Amino acid sequence: MEEKDRQRFLRLLPSVDKILQHERVVNLLGEYPRWLVVKMTQQVVEEERKVILSCDRNLLSDDCLNLECFSKKISERISACGQMSLKRVINATGIIVHTNLGRSLLNHEILKNMEKIASSFSNLEYNLEQGKRGSRYTHVEDILCELTGAEAALVVNNNAGAVLIALNSIASNLEVIVSRGQLVEIGGSFRIPDVMRESGAKLIEVGTTNKTHLIDYKRAINDQTALLLKVHTSNFQIIGFTSEVKLEELVDLGREYSLPVMEDLGSGCFIELGKFGLTREPTVQEAIQSGVDVVTFSGDKLLGGPQAGIILGKEKIIERIRKNPINRALRIDKLTLAALESTLHLYMEGESVVERIPTLRMLTLPLVEIEKRAKSLYRRLRDKTNNSFHVEIKDDISRAGGGALPLQDLPTKVIAIKPVYISVDNLEERLRRYNPPVISRIDDDQVLLDVRTLQKGDAEIIGKAVKSIFAPPCK
Repeated sequence: MEEKDRQRFLRLLPSVDKILQHERVVNLLGEYPRWLVVKMTQQVVEEERKVILSCDRNLLSDDCLNLECFSKKISERISACGQMSLKRVINATGIIVHTNLGRSLLNHEILKNMEKIASSFSNLEYNLEQGKRGSRYTHVEDILCELTGAEAALVVNNNAGAVLIALNSIASNLEVIVSRGQLVEIGGSFRIPDVMRESGAKLIEVGTTNKTHLIDYKRAINDQTALLLKVHTSNFQIIGFTSEVKLEELVDLGREYSLPVMEDLGSGCFIELGKFGLTREPTVQEAIQSGVDVVTFSGDKLLGGPQAGIILGKEKIIERIRKNPINRALRIDKLTLAALESTLHLYMEGESVVERIPTLRMLTLPLVEIEKRAKSLYRRLRDKTNNSFHVEIKDDISRAGGGALPLQDLPTKVIAIKPVYISVDNLEERLRRYNPPVISRIDDDQVLLDVRTLQKGDAEIIGKAVKSIFAPPCK
């Protein structure tokens, strides 16, 4: 855009005071607080100023800067202010268990059970057989034990809580031995050593970052030792000159010294991922079969259920954890219980669980199906280019996310959009501000939309979003 055109558009930009006198905006002043209408008006004017200063003339016209156009945008902006803060978004990042976007999705069968429990009274803590108060944990304990072979089970609000209460119950004011190479940092800068410290347990590090041997644990055992801990490094891997002690070896050592052994599996997995061509992940069942005393893992990662911290193990130890007063602060609510029980029932039905749990379905989605999705979205967007952007299908990599399978490359197809008149940052922001927001990523000066993580109906919404972004704002 030539400078003279840019200056002309800036002169056409109406003032805030003039917009506030427009009939539609005056009506808004009668419905909403004046400060809100003024604030939204200022925002819209400033955004249009940025568009004039940054974009090509082809996306601008005199009609876009009239009072009617501005009043319409302000009305839409104020209406959006009344929407819920927590809202649905479209995940086009290719990260399946995306912590920032809510981790695992729940299928519609699970949602139906949650709706039924949420809208009715339930036997949350009422024993129907005995006609007296019961325990909320019984609703999932039996099925967890049946699926994994554990003696007992307890569920709290997340895996960090599970680790905290387990350590506090077993090793408060005593020592816990753990390999230095397993002191992971989880999301939000929370670290295993910090969680252990808050539990009251004293951390005893053994081995080195890359190598820990059984003798390292053995030498650290003394009268103050209360627990041997193994932490699955699910969100990173050390490769090369490495060595770690197998869980079975640690269990044998624990038995030799009459010490309990605990494993924090992190993501937690109930199925063998290797047969789907994915990196092999230790299953919860294998951990229980090793004879370990306590296992903890998340409910909303590879399990594909709601946020929860699941604790499995020997009856004697689980009972100690269950009686810990901290349990009251960490307990899960009826909706989490309903979602988790429904998720576990899907696992009882065999291999069909891979198709019925969204997380597993996206992880194992065949490339031929991904290609089909990409071609469909490409055709939808190609018809809307209007010479305003270039679009192509590219090969790329999806990720499991949520700290799971950190080295697993999932071949995928992405739609790459290269805008002509606006920057890729501007396009990404406009997609993110669309309703519902479309969350993408930027690479090589292109906006990428990974079709692996798109859900039913998402492609149509993306098509409308792109059309609205590159079409003239007002006519």
